Amino acid sequence: MQKRPLKTLMATLAAAVGLATSLAASAADPLKIGFVYVGPIGDHGWTYQHELARQQLAAQMGDKISTSYVENVPEGADAERVIRNMAKDKYDLIFSTSFGYMNPTAKVAQQFPNVVFEHATGYKQGKNLGTYLARTYEGRYVGGFLAAKMTKTKKIGYVASFPIPEVIRDIDAIQLALNKYNPGTELKVVWVNSWFDPGKESDAANALIDQGADVIFQHTDSPAPIQTAERRGVYAVGYASDMAHFGPKAVLTSIVNNWTPYYTQTTQHVLDHTWKSEDYWGGLKDGTVELPISDIVPADVKAEAEKLIASIKSGEFQPFTGPIKDQAGTVKIPAGSSASIADLAGMNYYVEGLSAKLPQ
Repeated sequence: MQKRPLKTLMATLAAAVGLATSLAASAADPLKIGFVYVGPIGDHGWTYQHELARQQLAAQMGDKISTSYVENVPEGADAERVIRNMAKDKYDLIFSTSFGYMNPTAKVAQQFPNVVFEHATGYKQGKNLGTYLARTYEGRYVGGFLAAKMTKTKKIGYVASFPIPEVIRDIDAIQLALNKYNPGTELKVVWVNSWFDPGKESDAANALIDQGADVIFQHTDSPAPIQTAERRGVYAVGYASDMAHFGPKAVLTSIVNNWTPYYTQTTQHVLDHTWKSEDYWGGLKDGTVELPISDIVPADVKAEAEKLIASIKSGEFQPFTGPIKDQAGTVKIPAGSSASIADLAGMNYYVEGLSAKLPQ
């Protein structure tokens, strides 16, 4: 057997030790997680809640992960660029947190098959692309119940962002509650075509109050509608975050999104190499949706609302249970049936009782 020179053996050993050290370091590297936000982290609404969950995730996971975010990313080409840059920068897990990021996320996911992508509120999945959303319509239904009990004018206002299924679904849920608990109550909708524009949101709230609305809902991200309601002396229901401190005399409840459980669960699955693409819908039962009810709500009404919440959590009641008709009187969900995920995900009609027309 030919003997190798000592120098060659030492070099081989050093190379082996170096490789082992490199592999150990690689194994110990934290999971790199990126978040893409449509608004500023200080919007006190949608983006704020995602950012709060990111911070809580980082605190829980410690040095197992590293996280970063990009805020104020417009939907479209800018989103695609930001998402792609994260993938190029060796991020392991990327959360894109707005409906308009769906196509950019799906496109980049195909180009980076070794990166895990999670898209909020969309419907396109892939081997490395999952989707997640909150069943905010459950909270809207309870909010609709509170509005039905608290209104004196029988006119409710809704500051809406864009006519996508999520927003339409929530509007319909409120109307269904109004139909049941205070028939004939009108839900007026103003579209601002923006997720975050405090000026437009405030103007829309003022316009609705001028038309007689005495409870204001919103599907936008700033507290401007709440502040307007507080100033004008009417009630309001917050969205995404608990907005009570912006209108202590106005806010009946807020439909709060708590993303921490899902972000923690998803991150752990990626760390454990057990992640699989799914379409996650989290609601009151999962703690993804929370409803802090204000003490300005009379005790008997609050107790009834809490019973309603309990029935939704238990599965005893589902807000979209038939018979449900659209504005034209066509049955969309038959008696004895509840809306499926497909029904909810594709909801593109107003239910009976709404007089407004959907924008085209």
